[in-house]
Amino acid sequence: MQPAKYAKVKFLNRDKSLFFSALRENIDCYFETNCIEKTGGSRLLFKAVFMLSLYLIPFALILTGQFSNLQMLVLTILMGLGVAGVGMSVMHDAIHGSFSSSSKVNKFFGASIYLLGGNVYNWDVQHNKLHHTYTNLHDIDEDITGKFMLRLSCGDKLKAVHRFQHIYAFFLYSLMTISFLWKDFKEISLYNKMAKTGLVKPFPKKELFTLIVSKIAYALFIFALPMLVLDISFGQWFIGFMAMHCTAGIILSTVFQLAHVVEGAAQPAVDDRGNIENAWAIHQLNTTANFAGSNKAISWYIGGLDYQVEHHLFPNISHVHYPAIASIVKATAEDFGIVYNNKHSFTKGLQSHIRMLHNLGHGVI
Repeated sequence: MQPAKYAKVKFLNRDKSLFFSALRENIDCYFETNCIEKTGGSRLLFKAVFMLSLYLIPFALILTGQFSNLQMLVLTILMGLGVAGVGMSVMHDAIHGSFSSSSKVNKFFGASIYLLGGNVYNWDVQHNKLHHTYTNLHDIDEDITGKFMLRLSCGDKLKAVHRFQHIYAFFLYSLMTISFLWKDFKEISLYNKMAKTGLVKPFPKKELFTLIVSKIAYALFIFALPMLVLDISFGQWFIGFMAMHCTAGIILSTVFQLAHVVEGAAQPAVDDRGNIENAWAIHQLNTTANFAGSNKAISWYIGGLDYQVEHHLFPNISHVHYPAIASIVKATAEDFGIVYNNKHSFTKGLQSHIRMLHNLGHGVI
């Protein structure tokens, strides 16, 4: 008998959980020895200002009306780079609580997701609670489950159109941040269904008010303001809007997928009692891959998400520390005979992801 669709999953095998105890001790020793806070500090504050400026300054320049259509299009692409940068380097750490030791500072910068059209509560449930706990589990981890025209999970039904998904997937990825506009409302019914088994809490009524108000505020900010200030048509605005969101979407989606839908990243199934025969930390290593190489510029821009193994094991540690602790994680994993999956570069990670899309689309996996 299979467990209910949204049933809670238990991680077993206590012997293997000794790995995480040893790893935490090694990581804590590193921070204590070097007298370093686990949060982002001034380095992350500088990055937050930079990424928010990359988003908001081009928007302010567009609103001056002093630029040609082509120049405004370029500015919207810069805005898209800023949207992705804010999402990966600012909002992500803040909602995880690793931006600052101050909960107020984390809450302030976490609210930057509203500037992107998203929602704090939904992101916390979908990403922090579900994705980080039940990584790569069909039906529970939305990052790989039930995507339109995409088969990212071996648990999804194989369709004829999936044979070509390695070709068209990146177009669909570009729509990621646009989907915030309606996906957040769909999550309400999903979370209420999940709540019946205790997987998450029912969607709070007070959050519905925040959701509606924040979406209206975003529409006023990104649509009404430029339409009122500038002498442009709806078509011109729409092109700019799509250029911004498609730029942000393809960056964000691609970076997220390179961590979990690549060769060597498992998609385990629960047994008939709803259990995973692994400790949680081992599960994270089995389902996650790094694509960290020597390109520090890419790593800086994407908020250290090329070090996904470290992030999944220690989401409460800011990404600015991941390059330093990666060697500790790798060495400890090897001491326990656990595979540490690293593709060694963005390019190799991308190639592995495309091969996975092909294999999933052809039913090889």
